[in-house]
Amino acid sequence: KMKIFNVVLALCAASSSAFHAPTAPLLNQPTATSTSLAGRKTQAVKRVAKAAAPALLFAPKAAFAAAKTAEPSLHLGQKITKTGGIAALAALCGYAGTQLLGGSKKQDFLEATPYWDQSTVPVNTYKNKSPFTGKVVSTKRIVGPKATGETCHIIIDHGGKMPYWEGQSYGVIPPGDNPKKPGKPNAVRLYSIASSRYGDDMTGNTASLCVRRATYWCPELQADDPAKKGICSNFLCDTSPGDEVSMTGPSGKVMLMPEEDPKTDLIMVATGTGIAPYRGFIRRLFMEETPAREAYAGEAWLFLGVANSDALLYDDEWQEAKANPTANGGKLRVDYALSREDTNKKGGKMYIQDKVEEYADEVFNKLDSGAHIYFCGLKGMMPGIQDMLKEVCSGKGIDYDEWLDGLKKNKQWHVEVY
Repeated sequence: KMKIFNVVLALCAASSSAFHAPTAPLLNQPTATSTSLAGRKTQAVKRVAKAAAPALLFAPKAAFAAAKTAEPSLHLGQKITKTGGIAALAALCGYAGTQLLGGSKKQDFLEATPYWDQSTVPVNTYKNKSPFTGKVVSTKRIVGPKATGETCHIIIDHGGKMPYWEGQSYGVIPPGDNPKKPGKPNAVRLYSIASSRYGDDMTGNTASLCVRRATYWCPELQADDPAKKGICSNFLCDTSPGDEVSMTGPSGKVMLMPEEDPKTDLIMVATGTGIAPYRGFIRRLFMEETPAREAYAGEAWLFLGVANSDALLYDDEWQEAKANPTANGGKLRVDYALSREDTNKKGGKMYIQDKVEEYADEVFNKLDSGAHIYFCGLKGMMPGIQDMLKEVCSGKGIDYDEWLDGLKKNKQWHVEVY
């Protein structure tokens, strides 16, 4: 057994590049939750190799089952081809080799010089009249059965030709004619990018979108009215691997992270899929080997508002990031507002503004000390947020308009709503 184990580890080294080949059929792409720190990756691969080695050459299905049991975080695929052992061995060893030998590789090859310099942020590389054609890598539902609606995580391959920074958006042009302008293409829809610039696979060749399927419930029909469904969100949520997506952008600079001072606190407020840009922030600061992570010494504070626990997005990633502060003491803090499960101080539903208000003193102190605050989600979130902030300012004897103007002047106030 030990001989075979050693063979597997040797083949890992020999075939580590095989996993990057687009034809590798036996393993899923790493999912949105598969990124771990380098040291834990090494141990995970060793556990997989030890579990799978005794059976891999002669019983590949059993070997894969053993590997998945030993380390489910590696997200090994289910499909075993008829060719059996050799193909399975190559795929497993290629993946394990990538994790073992490449897991500690830094994500530093898409950085500015210095890394915090925003003068070279890419903007509008592709425009409406000449969009880029990306290909879907995977589409996955990421909410539970009791969530209010369906939200999907969609990974799109751009081949490194559509680089972006965290906080930017892509435009998507759904196929078909514009129903309001027959003969014309559909209008572009903007989606905040939900991955760091390195993508979920950390190659710099993919981007991820977090999309909620837009539907309309007709009270007369007592059913969803297909004539009023969201054209682009339904197109994206229905995509399969290999499907083409027409894209524009990247666009926007208002949601970029301020990285020049690594002690800067970030306050990130989101409702629903407004979580997208913050996933890019958090992965860059806590889950990837980036210069930003190496330097970060502040607190990133996430407020997320959704209907219930089943509607929480990327919670497993937030918990991993919370458990792994940076070397300089940078840390992630997370608070949820579950409107259908929690109550606010007045006994009503807990909305995002109510959760932020619970920590109003701390939030205001952080902003007075130079923290940046971000808001992303449906535009209906902002009136409640602003009313709450006005009330807090009134209680503190602060002129709200002057206070807000000061934040905007200092570029501490970032809003992207839709």
